[in-house]
Amino acid sequence: MIFNNAGLGGAVGTIEETTVENWDRTQAVLLRAVFLGMKHAIPEIRKAGGGSIISTASIAGLQGGAGPVSYSAAKAAVINLTRSAALEVGKDRIRVNCICPGGINTPLIFNNVPGGYEAAGQFLKALQPIARAGLPEDIAAMALFLASDESEWITGTAMVVDGGFTAGGSFFRGQQLAMPAPASGFMGPSFESKK
Repeated sequence: MIFNNAGLGGAVGTIEETTVENWDRTQAVLLRAVFLGMKHAIPEIRKAGGGSIISTASIAGLQGGAGPVSYSAAKAAVINLTRSAALEVGKDRIRVNCICPGGINTPLIFNNVPGGYEAAGQFLKALQPIARAGLPEDIAAMALFLASDESEWITGTAMVVDGGFTAGGSFFRGQQLAMPAPASGFMGPSFESKK
């Protein structure tokens, strides 16, 4: 089993404002790293007689406007890579799935919101029918399920864990909200301090 779960906000800003360097940095972490994880895990999982490959994608990969352009493009590619890999290695009893989180209140989000964790939680709570911010535990529960034998007949899926956001989200609650983020530049991983 492998869980490809590295991530960052990456390049932010419009297409015109996004530098090639920031685009490439974003794709390297969000897409190339998933490819490399799969590439090197498949032979080992095959030797074990099968297993599970899980990657973190995003609802931003399912619809336009749910994330910065480079981030959204990379996450859409992770979804397609998941489906393509599932077709390729299913014969080896290897399941390949991805998780598409909605707004999860992690440092990647709350480090960029004035007021931090509490303010981000209130913002995220207003976005979906299940009126609370997503938590890391919500994603962990899906990852555990996909890693378990209970998911042995599930492959090539993009499992949405978003409190109902993609079912209507802020439109359901009568709002259109945009996540606070820098206007342009690059949002590094959550473990990097703000500059």
